[in-house]
Formats: sequence, C-alpha cells, structure tokens
Amino acid sequence: MTASETRASVGLASIFGLRMLGMFLILPVFALYATHLPGGQDRTMVGLALGAYGLTQAMLQLPFGMLSDKIGRKPVIYFGLVLFALGSFVAASATTIDTIILGRIIQGAGAISAAVTALLADSTREEHRTKAMGMIGGTIGLTFAASLVLGPAMYQYLGMSGIFALTGVLSLLAIAVVKWYIPDSGSTHFHSDAEASPAKLGDVLRHPQLLRLDFGIFSLHAAQMSMFVAVPFALERTGHLNIDQHWEVYLPVVLVAFIVMIPAIIYGEKKAKLKQVFVSAVGLLLVAQIGMAASMNSFWGIVVALTAYFIAFNVLEASLPSLISKIAPPGSKGTAMGVYNTSQSLGLFFGGAMGGLLSQHFGYSAVYEFGAGMITLWLLAAIGMKTPPAVKTRLFHLGKMGPDQAQLLKTALQAIEGVYEAGVIAEEQIAILKVLQSGWNEPAAIKLLEESTHGIGQ
Repeated sequence: MTASETRASVGLASIFGLRMLGMFLILPVFALYATHLPGGQDRTMVGLALGAYGLTQAMLQLPFGMLSDKIGRKPVIYFGLVLFALGSFVAASATTIDTIILGRIIQGAGAISAAVTALLADSTREEHRTKAMGMIGGTIGLTFAASLVLGPAMYQYLGMSGIFALTGVLSLLAIAVVKWYIPDSGSTHFHSDAEASPAKLGDVLRHPQLLRLDFGIFSLHAAQMSMFVAVPFALERTGHLNIDQHWEVYLPVVLVAFIVMIPAIIYGEKKAKLKQVFVSAVGLLLVAQIGMAASMNSFWGIVVALTAYFIAFNVLEASLPSLISKIAPPGSKGTAMGVYNTSQSLGLFFGGAMGGLLSQHFGYSAVYEFGAGMITLWLLAAIGMKTPPAVKTRLFHLGKMGPDQAQLLKTALQAIEGVYEAGVIAEEQIAILKVLQSGWNEPAAIKLLEESTHGIGQ
C-alpha cells in the first residue's frame, strides 16, 4: 500500500470503529438500565430500543451508498455522522424509553457503511482492496469485543446518558477525521467489487448459496440481539454482580473466544475446510443457546455457555464474508455484500424486537429458545450448502475495450489452468479472476491480459 492508501484505510477503519463503538457500548448494560425508566418495565420496549437502529440502517445503507455515487462520498458520510450524533444526543437527553427508541432510530438513519466502503474503494487500488476491507472487518470485531468490557465499566462513571453523549461527541470528531485526515480520492466511480448495483440485485437475491449466507447473518445477529435482552439479568441474578461488574465475566470470555477463533479460521482457509469449520461453529452456536436456556439458574453454566457462544460467533463473523467472496459471481461481490449487510441489520432489529416481546410475555427462557430455533434453521441450511471453492480473488487493470472484446477475453481467461471463474467488466476496465489458492497459471493470465490492451480478437 502507498502512504495515501494506508492513511485512507486506517482513517476509514477508525470511522467504522467509532460508529460501532456507539452502537455496541450499550448492549451489555442497557436492559438493566432501562428498568429504571418510565416504560422500561415493558421489556418489549427494551427490545425495540436495542434493535431499532437496525431497521433504519437496513432501509438506508444501500440508498446512501448509491447517493454517494452521484453527489460524492464525503458529503454523504458527513450527513450520516451528523444524523448519528443527533440520535445519540436525543438518546442522551431521554427520560423515557420512547425517547431512547427515537434516538436509536435516528442513529440507525446515519447509515454510512456503504458510502464508507465506496470511499475506501475509490482510495485504494484493486490489488490492495481486500487488505483494506480486512482492516475494517478486524476493527469492527475488536470494537464489539471491547464494547462488552468497556460498556459496564463506563456505565459506572458516565451513566447511560453519558455513554450516549460520548458516542455523539465521537461521531462529531469522526467528521473531522473524514475532513482532514482521510485523503480526497480525486475521483468517484462505481466499483463492482465493493458497491451494490441495482442491476445485479435480482441475480444475487436468486442465488441459493448466497441466500443461505444471508439467512445465516440474519439469524446470527437476531440471536445476538435477543440474547442481550436476557443475559444481563441472568448475570445479575445468578452471579450477584452489579451492573458495573459484568465486564469481569465478558473480559475472559472474549479473550478465550479470540484465542480459539484464530487457529480455527486459519485451519479452514489453509486446509480448504471452511465449510466444515463453518458448520461446526453453527452447531456450537446452537449448543450455546441450548446451554443458556438450561443454565438460567447457574452462574458458571451461563459463563460456559457464553464462552461457547462467543467462540462460535467470532468464527462465523470472520468466515461469512470470506464465504460471500468465494461464492459471489465475479463482478457481483459488492452487491452480494450489500445484501448481506442489509440482512445483518434486519437481524439486529428482528432479534431485539423478538427478544423483548418473548421475555415480556413468556419469560427469559423463551428468548434462548427463540435463538435456538433460529440457529437450528440456519444449521439445516448450512449443512445443505455446497462446499465453497478453495479460491482467492485476483483483480487486474485493463485498457479500454468494447463488450465483444470483453466477452472474448473472459472466455480466454476461463480456459487458463487454475482459473475457477472469470469476469471482465469493460466499463470499469478490470478483470476479476477467482483462481485456485495454489497451482494456477498466473504467467499465462498476465500475458493474455497484456495482449488484450492491444486489441484482443481484432
């Protein structure tokens, strides 16, 4: 990476991290806090407050990304960060659960994920884009883990209003980072590997393997959000822990989960066993949900179940985007990821709403049973998934060519040894190859691509 690419990647990863920090910090403490608010005794409202931002985020992130193609990335990001800050300050000033729900809805409306990803694509060359996206994914994962530990500790010193206000301030500071730290990309254009295309939505939504993964991320985050309606009460009741002590449980659980997750992902990728690792993690997630339902009166049972849950959660969060990349057709990866991210946001809303509704009317055991039911359906879908190809993606720049030349080049590239699938996008002047992780004929591909600049097929 050049210095400019590194700066853009680090800066945009920090924007994601700051925004996610604001979303996640309240998860481990909000359900307990809400019981002291007018209307907070109704756990249906508590679940809505937790998940409300997911609904507006799901509705607006793809439109905001497309808007950024027309008016520029940074203006859309500024607007989204202002909305997020506004929602945070509304929630910080709230004295009722209804006002917090309103604040969370406004927070979610600051849906800048697609615009940030598009700016990252503008700011990095294709051959380094996967690396840059990985920095963002790693930042989100670390932010989530840190939030579980920091949330209870910060609640002790700042209170819930202080946490909301801090996230609003961080969002405003993020505007300064975008303005003065992240370099201007110089040009704005569509990137099929990073952005959603309306023309390709139909194909992605009809792709059975991608739909299994979309249902998976929906289920994963629905179970996660519903769980945080119930788990804080379970820790308080069985462990006799004050709200500011819950980090003492989450810290070792998160550390163990990260230590176990890393070799599991490496094994799956290096040994072409990603499906086996993936299905095993979904199975472990189901065991964890059942374990939490069975351990409602056992503190150590809950701790063990939480550890199993976060091991599985981390493995799945890391492997799902990789599976999307391997399965999505060349040229449709950005669209596939857009649908995937929207499914995730819808899962957050659905899980929060269902967790609140079920705990209010049927008790906390029903929350875990709901999670177990969602994960059971996912496990059945995952078992039936085709084994993903053991491939990696390579992108190459092309010269100008017409549609007929692009089709000829695509056919020629697909005939090269070790090329699993090829796509040539003439309007973006790139070729996207899915190639075997080892043993593909790269020199032949490079030679053919060089010849294409002089008019293949003419």
